[in-house]
Amino acid sequence: MFTAARRRLTERVEQWARKRQGGDPLPLTLQGRRLYILPTRAGLAAAALLFVMLIAGLNYSNSLALFLTFLLAGVVLVGMHECQRTLQGLELVQAEAADCHAGTVGTVELRFANPARQPRRALSVRSPGSSATQFEVAAGAVITVQVAFQAGERGRNRLERLELASTAPSGLFRCWTWLYLPVDAIVYPSAQGSRPLPRASAGRVSAQSAAQAPGEEEWVGLRAYQSGDSPRSIAWKVWARGAPLMVAQYAASSGSDYLFSFDGLESLDLEARLSQLAAWINECARPDAACGLRLPGADLPLGRGAAHRTLLLRLLALYRADP
Repeated sequence: MFTAARRRLTERVEQWARKRQGGDPLPLTLQGRRLYILPTRAGLAAAALLFVMLIAGLNYSNSLALFLTFLLAGVVLVGMHECQRTLQGLELVQAEAADCHAGTVGTVELRFANPARQPRRALSVRSPGSSATQFEVAAGAVITVQVAFQAGERGRNRLERLELASTAPSGLFRCWTWLYLPVDAIVYPSAQGSRPLPRASAGRVSAQSAAQAPGEEEWVGLRAYQSGDSPRSIAWKVWARGAPLMVAQYAASSGSDYLFSFDGLESLDLEARLSQLAAWINECARPDAACGLRLPGADLPLGRGAAHRTLLLRLLALYRADP
């Protein structure tokens, strides 16, 4: 019950902050009005200790104890202002999310600039549901920080919120702000599929040849057995030595051409088809084979290289998902 109430309170505070702040166009300079600060557990413990010292000093009329109490209280208050100053004036120059597959952990690159003469220490930034990335920015420096995020479904994923925080200088207070950046991540279909890479034939192939034996293709390695794999492709000698069931993988030479399509994948739903095509495109990366896509309403010619495979995967990511 306490956890549910805390979650609802957190959601309402975040909605209020989003309505109050609005979007964050880049470049962004953090101002004091959007910074929030609260004591940490160590800060609450320090406050309790100072309160006990104050009561003891008043009870025994000990001027030295009262002087020490007020001195430490002043140090704590100065630390609170320094904690806020760590974030105030920090500049976020650029934000860019890298492409990734659905269900995996992607990364977004943030470039921070520190125009102040003092370094920014004990900084951390995180996305919801992911671990925080710790970093520091030296005086007058510009650094790039990579933040992990959990990729959602295939298509364009908007990074709704990032949390930037600091506990400098003493860890008694935590100052934070929420960043609502205009950053989209292209999420590919999950590269999953039980069918082996089709054999290249006369520069073009279809998925109908996926069930054929590897033949003249070159052996490239082993992978874990999946339901539906042909028994002829199982590495029985490896299994006889006590290893789990493994399937031999074959790939054509770098001169082979693959023109992938939905042919032969009619028994699968749309997402399963796209996942199988994504897995085949990734398999073409090892021999650097030429590959292309021919889908209903979308067509990309044959090509080689990482940039071309990125275009193919982006076509799969946005297929019938983004106008």
